[in-house]
Amino acid sequence: MIYDALVAPFLEFEFMRRALAAIIALSLAGAPIGVFLMLRRMSLVGDAMAHAILPGAAIGFLLSGLNLFAMTTGGLIAGFTVAILAGLVSRSTGLKEDASLATFYLASLALGVSIVSLRGSNIDLLHVLFGNILAMDDQTLLVIAVNATITLIVLAVIYRPLVIESVDPLFLRTVSRAGAPAHLIFLALVVINLVNGFQALGTLLAVGLMILPAGIARFWSRDITGLICVAVLSALMSGYAGLVLSFQTRLPSGPAIILVAAGLYMASVLFGSVGGLVRQLFPARHLEA
Repeated sequence: MIYDALVAPFLEFEFMRRALAAIIALSLAGAPIGVFLMLRRMSLVGDAMAHAILPGAAIGFLLSGLNLFAMTTGGLIAGFTVAILAGLVSRSTGLKEDASLATFYLASLALGVSIVSLRGSNIDLLHVLFGNILAMDDQTLLVIAVNATITLIVLAVIYRPLVIESVDPLFLRTVSRAGAPAHLIFLALVVINLVNGFQALGTLLAVGLMILPAGIARFWSRDITGLICVAVLSALMSGYAGLVLSFQTRLPSGPAIILVAAGLYMASVLFGSVGGLVRQLFPARHLEA
């Protein structure tokens, strides 16, 4: 019974194996990005950027249909454009970056939905907004794996200035000029991983497998290394359990994955060893001098 429910689907069906491989790549690359988004108080920025890629992906869809390369290229261009424009507006007008980004992402979301609606059907629109990880082909999986590999390599290169800037940006500015380049490179990695997630989970849920595992990790670890490890493990567990849940029920795969991650988050809020509600209500006894 347990074997049939948890193992057999991945042995018998190739599309389930592809989906699981995509989840592994998305988890390994996206969860560490989510941790740094959380540490830098940029979680909502990640959500805004997820919507910002929609117009570019929609234009790619308008020109080439559900073509992977066209939609990915369009998403990257749109994401970088919105990030640059939001930064320019905030620096030249005094408007805070989050407010500027919110304006651009709302306009981007509306524009993207309108573009898809011009040519596609409701099914096409649902595919763009929510993805379909169970329809993953070899080409899409290869793109996700390549992007994940690039993310991990670049993240390893900028890891030190990124950590220092997340903890003490003033100190980094006094000892090095690496803060600004690291921040820009990090934003590029955010866009790349959102495009990665877009292929599997759609533009509305792409950020979920980045932010929710980071939030889960917050309740189980205090140091950055521990946060990243717990976040990756949480993303892997959510992805695997979500695929199984989707296979055994009628739930769409993308929402099922995010719902499992949300369930893990709520359990962490209650029972987490670092700031969990139960831990606060029944604190462990300390040794008295």
